[in-house]
Amino acid sequence: MDNSTMFFLYGLNETKNYRSLIFSLTLLCYCFIWLVNLVLIVTIIMDKNLHEPMYILLCTFCINGLYGSSGFYPKLLWDLLSPVHMISYHGCLIQALVMYTFACSDLSILAVMAYDRYVAICRPLEYHSLMSKQRVMQFVCFSLITPFFIISTNIFLTSRLKLCSRHIARLFCVNWIIVSLACYPAETLLNNIVAYITIIFYVLHGVFITWSYIYLIKTCLNSIENRSKFMQTCVPHLISLITFLVVILFDIMYIRYGSKDIPQTVQNFIAMEFLVIPPVMNPLIYGLKLKQIQSKILNFVYRKKQMKM
Repeated sequence: MDNSTMFFLYGLNETKNYRSLIFSLTLLCYCFIWLVNLVLIVTIIMDKNLHEPMYILLCTFCINGLYGSSGFYPKLLWDLLSPVHMISYHGCLIQALVMYTFACSDLSILAVMAYDRYVAICRPLEYHSLMSKQRVMQFVCFSLITPFFIISTNIFLTSRLKLCSRHIARLFCVNWIIVSLACYPAETLLNNIVAYITIIFYVLHGVFITWSYIYLIKTCLNSIENRSKFMQTCVPHLISLITFLVVILFDIMYIRYGSKDIPQTVQNFIAMEFLVIPPVMNPLIYGLKLKQIQSKILNFVYRKKQMKM
């Protein structure tokens, strides 16, 4: 199979009678994701009082959510309007790159946010030296560039495989499915080794986050002030983290142990959870929970109403 091959996506085969409804809901969801994330991004960028490490990381978090969503929703919307669902070989690799870098960057940003909260609560006197603007930008670059480099390596190894099938039973391309289409499974050994190294690297992110929060909780138990800080700034982060881990683990468990007898609609929902729930929930959680952001948004809305009156 050469590089001009077109892949056939079979994830929408059972939705022929509901295409218009699904298209409308998908477009609404995509527009809502852009709206809520842009509100937070613009609020943080425009207000100099919010140019602090926690809010810069939150802004990066929302930008990454828009990046991941844009790698999925436009193609899905196009497929819902098309009689045949196809994607080019290179387009499939690019989409897989976007999906994986989005997920890995999310976990990296969550790890940096956990470190930020650990320093702010457990080592407050060192906070401004440990979380200077230069250091925060280094963390942001690490969170975005490192996943891109790691996943690009995985995608490059996949691109060298000779494939013997053009059928993908999903809504979108993911690397492990492309690898499973290889003509000679023995050639995928290097792919599997690099994939396991990648998994271990990001599992260590999870271990670091867990350690940070164990230490945070121990510290906060001894101080009413720290408990207040924890409830205000750490709870949104914990909700985002738990949401992300649940949807990712659910997808991984389905890939490993799921039955093929499950209806295609359910399979689609499981596959796209991490592209729907976190990008919608994260800006809502932070926008509603963090008082500084909430007050800025409410003040902006109030000023707009006053101007109209």
